[in-house]
Amino acid sequence: MVDELARRHRIRMWRRRFKAVCGKGRIAGHDVWLIKPQTYMNLSGEAVSPAVGTLGCGLDRLLVISDDISLPLGTLRLREKGSAGGHKGLASIIQELGTEAFPRLRIGVGSPVRGQDAAAYVLDRFSPAEEDVLPDVVRRAADAVEAWLGQGAARAMADYNN
Repeated sequence: MVDELARRHRIRMWRRRFKAVCGKGRIAGHDVWLIKPQTYMNLSGEAVSPAVGTLGCGLDRLLVISDDISLPLGTLRLREKGSAGGHKGLASIIQELGTEAFPRLRIGVGSPVRGQDAAAYVLDRFSPAEEDVLPDVVRRAADAVEAWLGQGAARAMADYNN
C-alpha cells in the first residue's frame, strides 16, 4: 500500500533511516514521509518512534497502516486512536510511543481457519481468489490515506470505513 502511494505521487523510496526504507514527497498538498519499517513486524515501534522523534511529527499527523486478521479481506478501518487489538506490530508502536493516541488504518486480510496459527496465516501467500481482489484493496486503502490527508480524519472515516 505504501508502494502504491509512492508510485502515485512519484515518491522515491530509497533512504534508509530509522530501521526503515523512507521517501519524502507531497500528497494532497501536504509534505509527507512514507516509512516502511524493515524490522520484524513485532518490532515496528523501533522504526516508528525514532522517525516521529527525529522528524518532529506530532502523533496526530502520524498514520500507521497495518494488516488486521479480525477484519474480512478488504475491509478498511480508519481510527484516530485505539488499542493494539492483539496486533503485535501495533503493540510495539504503542509501547515505544508510550500512547495509543495515534491514527491508524487497519486493512482486513481475513481470518485464519480454526486451529491455524495466526502468525503462519499472515505470513502465508494469498490464495488466487484473494490475489484477484488485492489490487482493489490496495487502491481503496491508498485513496483512504489521500482522503485522510486532504479532507481530514472525520471525512475519511465516513467515506472509507466499511
